[in-house]
Amino acid sequence: MSAPASRLLLRRRLIDAGKKRVSREPYRCFSCSVQLAQQQKPRPKSPQDAPSTTHFGFETIAEQLKEQRVGAVFSSVASSYDAMNDFMSLGIHRLWKDHFVRNLNPGCNPLTSSSKQGMNILDIAGGTGDIAFRMLEHASTINHDAHTRVTVADINPDMLAEGKKRALQTPYARSSRLKFVEANAEKLDMIPDSSVDLYTVAFGIRNFTHKDAAIREAFRVLKPGGVFACLEFSKVNNSLFDAVYKRWSFGAIPLIGQLVAGDRDSYQYLVESIERFPSQTEFRDMIQEAGFLVPGQGWEDLTGGIAAIHKGVKPL
Repeated sequence: MSAPASRLLLRRRLIDAGKKRVSREPYRCFSCSVQLAQQQKPRPKSPQDAPSTTHFGFETIAEQLKEQRVGAVFSSVASSYDAMNDFMSLGIHRLWKDHFVRNLNPGCNPLTSSSKQGMNILDIAGGTGDIAFRMLEHASTINHDAHTRVTVADINPDMLAEGKKRALQTPYARSSRLKFVEANAEKLDMIPDSSVDLYTVAFGIRNFTHKDAAIREAFRVLKPGGVFACLEFSKVNNSLFDAVYKRWSFGAIPLIGQLVAGDRDSYQYLVESIERFPSQTEFRDMIQEAGFLVPGQGWEDLTGGIAAIHKGVKPL
């Protein structure tokens, strides 16, 4: 084939190839290209699509996992609960609990009260009965009230089992004045509206997934004039003391948990949960936001703020 003929054949092949490309790739303006790209781009996930998270100590986990993991912790420590609180409070938790109950003065003294039915007390996260037994003892011996009754509610069956076992050593084990129920503090369906005189929670609320929901439930079940009372680990108000306490908490308590109970992880969670709990002012504000009236500054510090008592009153 001659050179001119070869060049002519190559030119025709190039023209044919160009036509094919044009037929396969129709022209699109810039705005059309942008629109197409936006249509093909996957829709970003909205915040509602993302699973809700919460904290488990210093770890961030899905909300639906917290109840299960907290349950595992307290199932693990149920039989050594007093020893656990001894470690966490340097042994002072028994004095705090005594002060908490004396301050609330449960019971209706027949000489000063017209009530013949006593008080209806709901003790939340009180599985082992520590607070309930003190309440009944105070009502009976100090206020000479044989009618005040306490319902102990706890989400953990192992803690309730421990409480029932301990109740056998008290006069209230087979009494109608003491009842144990398995219940979630965030949804107390079995408790009617405005039926409780005193709602207590001691060293429990920091483990709740939705603390605000639990406080709203407390408001719902309390009678007008009823009292919400919470005893919980809090924020130490002296920087030097705080440094010493944190060194003890994070350095010694998990190690003691490992040596005494063979369970370092549970004790590690417990000290971390204290650190993550709201400050005194933040927790007071949560109580107010639920509708409670807060007396005074809203809390009483115990032992320099290692723990605090918070109160709220349901308006009349």
